[in-house]
Amino acid sequence: MRRGLRSTRVVLPERVVAATVVIAGEQIEDVVTGDAGLAEVDDVGDLVIAPGLVDCHVHVNEPGRTEWEGFTTATRAAAAGGVTTLVDMPLNSLPVTIDAPALAQKLAASETQRYVDVGFWGGVVPHNLDALAGLAEGGVLGCKTFLVHSGIDEFPNTNEEDLRRAMPVLRDLGLPLLAHAELDLGAVDLTAVGHDPRAYRGYLASRPNAWEDEAIRLLVRLCRETRCPVHIVHLSSASSLETLRRAKHEGLPITAETCPHYLCLEAESIPDGATEYKCAPPIREHDNREALWQALFEGVIDFVITDHSPCTPALKQPERGDFFAAWGGIASLSLGLSAIWTEARARGASLPQLATWMSRAPARFAGLSRKKGCVARGYDADLVVWSPEETFEVAPETLFFRHKVSPYLGRTLTGRVARTLLRGQVVFADGAHPAGPIGAALLHRGAA
Repeated sequence: MRRGLRSTRVVLPERVVAATVVIAGEQIEDVVTGDAGLAEVDDVGDLVIAPGLVDCHVHVNEPGRTEWEGFTTATRAAAAGGVTTLVDMPLNSLPVTIDAPALAQKLAASETQRYVDVGFWGGVVPHNLDALAGLAEGGVLGCKTFLVHSGIDEFPNTNEEDLRRAMPVLRDLGLPLLAHAELDLGAVDLTAVGHDPRAYRGYLASRPNAWEDEAIRLLVRLCRETRCPVHIVHLSSASSLETLRRAKHEGLPITAETCPHYLCLEAESIPDGATEYKCAPPIREHDNREALWQALFEGVIDFVITDHSPCTPALKQPERGDFFAAWGGIASLSLGLSAIWTEARARGASLPQLATWMSRAPARFAGLSRKKGCVARGYDADLVVWSPEETFEVAPETLFFRHKVSPYLGRTLTGRVARTLLRGQVVFADGAHPAGPIGAALLHRGAA
């Protein structure tokens, strides 16, 4: 059945137009600026129709740590935030996704719980070189590694020699390497900032910019040596931007993402004991944040994802407020669009720029750009209908992820999602998920 969704503001790749998005089955048949000649047209007025977000950095944690987060709660939260595609990280689930049998368990666990479409990253750890081909055959979109302890022993970090062996294998399999870019350069003298574990400045000083900067320099060298595509996840350190700028100018296959918490929050405003702000790499200072914004506008940073990394409330050590003991990770799935738009519009960003940062570019990176991330003929009818002028206060009852622990609670954000469509069906509207778990597994790059 053909039907239309009309708005005075439809976000195309380069412009915003008054148009009708013609939907036939699961796909966009056309985008028509005049009379679409349809019997059924839903006119949403001035609400924006934009491509559904592609959040390619989400820790779902199921199976094994479903008490932290699971596919039902994560994908319902995604739909509520206008995310129509997410890509699940290979940790902190049990087993971690470092071989084909573990990937099969992920697929089985998600089968009846996906409210949006879901892709999967595999993992690179020491001694799983022989498993990479099986992960590729199983359909992972790339493989993630850590250059520093991951936080869980089941997913050990790699070193330079591990990567030198793994990267040519990934290159030949057609998969990118995603890297948590921190190198532990040894203990940091905290005398100047004090040793109070409740003070954020101590935690920030314990993971300095140099940890990221040195790791990124190493990854650039290995990228140049192996020609394996390298992607820097959750970039935090602005002092690495020149290294990335030069690598891109050189033509190396290297990309980078950053997160709402690095673009919207800043170290100077984090209260003592507020461990809901803890993540790694850490949220840095105001000037660092502004430099990241400039790099995003320039294209040195390619796109924005949430890095939704939740845990049980107890692991955040709320009573102690100890930044060193608490689990590191920010819960923000469903809030990315609003958080980024709040800051982006204040800096003069356009709706097409936002769609590039949060839909088009991450879809391209994940190998999903044939069908995802764009309002155009032949693409999946993955759409978010939202109001870029409406403000709201983030409250626990507005969140759908499992545990309502987030540094955004109590904040006023601009940009409220009214409706989310996945392949033409409404998966979120008016606080409900009417279509149910209709999401598909997205396997193999270029296949979706």
